[in-house]
Amino acid sequence: MTSSRTAVLLGMAICLLGVVSALSGCEQGDKPIRVGLSIAQTGPLSGAGKSGLLALEMWRDDVNAAGGLLGRQVELIAYDDQTNPAMSPRLYTKLLDVDKVDLLIGPYGTNVTAPIMPLAKRRDLLLIGNFALDVNANIGHDKYFNNMPVASGRDWAAPFLELSEQLGAKTVAVLASDAEFAQTLAVGVREQIAEHEMKLVYDQNYPPNTVDFSSVMRAIRSNKPDAVFVASYPSESAAIVRALGEIGVGDDVKLFGGGMVGLQYGSLMESLGSMLNGVVNYTFWAPEETMDFPGVKDFLARYQARAGDAGVDPLGFYLPAYSYAIGQILAQAVTATNSLDHGKLAEYIRSNDMKTVVGDIRYGPGGEWSKPRVVYVQFRDVANQDIDQFRNSGVQVIVAPAAFRTGDVRPFATER
Repeated sequence: MTSSRTAVLLGMAICLLGVVSALSGCEQGDKPIRVGLSIAQTGPLSGAGKSGLLALEMWRDDVNAAGGLLGRQVELIAYDDQTNPAMSPRLYTKLLDVDKVDLLIGPYGTNVTAPIMPLAKRRDLLLIGNFALDVNANIGHDKYFNNMPVASGRDWAAPFLELSEQLGAKTVAVLASDAEFAQTLAVGVREQIAEHEMKLVYDQNYPPNTVDFSSVMRAIRSNKPDAVFVASYPSESAAIVRALGEIGVGDDVKLFGGGMVGLQYGSLMESLGSMLNGVVNYTFWAPEETMDFPGVKDFLARYQARAGDAGVDPLGFYLPAYSYAIGQILAQAVTATNSLDHGKLAEYIRSNDMKTVVGDIRYGPGGEWSKPRVVYVQFRDVANQDIDQFRNSGVQVIVAPAAFRTGDVRPFATER
């Protein structure tokens, strides 16, 4: 009798454990996978930040429409960091400790990403960077992967100086915002000027958010450089181009541009119009046939259809496709490993090609792209107040690198 009761009780216990386990599994399956980030919705980088967030929302919607990840829906939690480096550590601590996110995407931009790198390393977390230049060089976090097609200031500067050489330039001026991103670019240029047997004749930093560059333009003119490399943020870039149109830099300048953030935004290109002609500046995508990666045009068409109602960059050529690609990287890794374990995900990303709308990505040492792909375009035949012209090839002619080139660089003055 006793043994019979024991067997019954044991059977009931086993059944109860099975029910609890099943309920726990259902609860986990119903719980969404939380992906967290901060991204500028206000402040100097909000023009791109808003468009990048829309792209991530599109990725979330696409993934959920296809059944989610690991049988679970994806929830996106995003905070506005106001382009303020002091805010990002607090926001990412909140994402981790309060929101309990499963996966992290870095903020948009170098200045706001650098402060969270110690946190990511200390907690041994996977972090996908979002256009953050060289922030892992000193930290050395092995679970950081930057979705930006350039690894360092040297990578960024090299094509500009090579184009300068093609035009016969011997002297260079450097103008840079006194902020981490711009200073990293400026260092990259300075380091290579001597290697290219050129001479630095003007080297000036300016306070962030400067609005009047008239005295700077006059100073550049007086030094008569052959090439002018500028590292600036959106409002500064616009002010510099306007000063360029009003005052000019003199007939000696053969190449002007370089690292001017903002000249990739549709609204800013439209407002500057013909003042852009001749400028040679970086971008990461242009509507030229050499950059027709599988899926990118379809993504941009869907993005542009939503951009108007969302009040974001109407073209989306700069950040959106790369933000969407971040989601694709995470989804590919989670699906392949059938896991949310950060170690397993990092090992997969490190060891495999990532298939994205901006092309295949392979990561190298330090979590940077193994093959840098900073693209330089020259603005040509730009008319005023016509945003649709930027949808066409031939307005932003790719002059470097050779693999994507659609035209040879021309002297600055001939395009003015």
